[in-house]
Amino acid sequence: MHGENGQEISVGMLLRRMAVLLTLSISVAVGAAYIGLEMHQCVAVGVFLAIILGTLFFWTFRLAIAFIGVAVLIFTKSLNIPQFVESSALPVILFLAGMMIIVGALRDLGFFTWVVQVIVSMPRITGIKFIVAVSVTSALLACAVDEVTSIIFISALVFQVCDRLKLNPMPYIIICVLCTNVGSAGTMLGNPVGIYIGTQAGLAFQDFIVWAFPVMLVALAVTVIVTVLWYRSELRLFDERLRERLSRNLSLAPRVEVPYRSGLILLTLTIAFIASHHPLEKALGLSPNSILLIAPLVCSGIIMILKRERARHYVEAEVDWWTLLFFMLLFAIAGTLEHTGVTEFAAHKLAQGFGRSVTVLVPVIMATTAIGSAFVDNVIFVAAFSPVIKELGKEVTAMPLWWALLFGACFGGNITMIGSTANIVALGLLEKHSRTSVQFFQWFKIGAASALVACLVAWVLLMFLAPYMPEIAAHAAVGGH
Repeated sequence: MHGENGQEISVGMLLRRMAVLLTLSISVAVGAAYIGLEMHQCVAVGVFLAIILGTLFFWTFRLAIAFIGVAVLIFTKSLNIPQFVESSALPVILFLAGMMIIVGALRDLGFFTWVVQVIVSMPRITGIKFIVAVSVTSALLACAVDEVTSIIFISALVFQVCDRLKLNPMPYIIICVLCTNVGSAGTMLGNPVGIYIGTQAGLAFQDFIVWAFPVMLVALAVTVIVTVLWYRSELRLFDERLRERLSRNLSLAPRVEVPYRSGLILLTLTIAFIASHHPLEKALGLSPNSILLIAPLVCSGIIMILKRERARHYVEAEVDWWTLLFFMLLFAIAGTLEHTGVTEFAAHKLAQGFGRSVTVLVPVIMATTAIGSAFVDNVIFVAAFSPVIKELGKEVTAMPLWWALLFGACFGGNITMIGSTANIVALGLLEKHSRTSVQFFQWFKIGAASALVACLVAWVLLMFLAPYMPEIAAHAAVGGH
């Protein structure tokens, strides 16, 4: 039997964890009645807590727990089928599926290989120049595709270079994945929470470019500085080994010509289509974010027509249906918190505890989400907080709160090894390639330091930008609850 991260767990351990999960979930549900929640609200809280604990105790069983959780909500009449369909954010799920197909086509067309080759062929390369170029490229690539795809290809480059210089790749992998998580906050495309926040808040692609992307760039610059200083001795060793290799007239890595232009054109057209969704929607009289959500479907549909022999492969192998199903059920369960009034109750408690000042709410939301995202999938916290922010948005300017949620979720993933999917994937690749395991505190020290600095930068910039941010609708846009 396998637990989180594929580790073997015994039947006894499985039963003990299940007992803890059920005991805590039921206890919290019962306790919720004593603070004024009615029966359906208590059930919704208990099921949502079970999802959180399920991702901690039973990573490989999280989808099964989500299935059972939805069934419990329906049996107890806390959720009905129309509410399930409304809350499951199907447009978001289809958007992510379309983007996964596009990423698969980009891989086939050699786009990522071309990116790697451009970095390797940099003139007068040094350790600092190499890791800055690689980490920034990984962050920007995450903005265009997604963080996991970005780190997979960047890891291949790091392993290639470190093997030739006989270096330990661990510091370079850690730097790259920390920067990738920061970069994933720059656009709607970098992280599933981006597109979910966009649809819930009614934010356009341009809103991310205007408000989130600049903040991300500053946070990325600070993260690069912190990590390069942290691993400065390893970078000095890089320079020594590189000089030694170049003195023997050996190249850093072989140059391979790839037909990258088709992939570059595909990515450019896709991003241009997504970026132009707002004026197109206004011109065609469509509801907000309609074209945003169907743009990847149009592009992936054209890909499957042009590459019909690979169409089935793209749909079956490139789309992570396991994760998308989990997201869909998670959104439905989080929607139950809103339908039953739990999030309204939580918003009032939050306002009572911290007031209705954006200056106070921004760091509270960012810190809470960052700490939570360090241990549990950030989508869970975003799904839980989104309706709370919509409720608060009826009384305060909501846009700074949405950005606080985004940056907390993305930057907080750097705190621990399990804080983001990109972390887990990168460490899995490192262990497979180098038989090297990163210890928890070995990661935590640099991860927490970089996340703290990035969050502080985001907080300061949001406070500066908040007075200039426009009001947005308090209700959800396409795909909302």
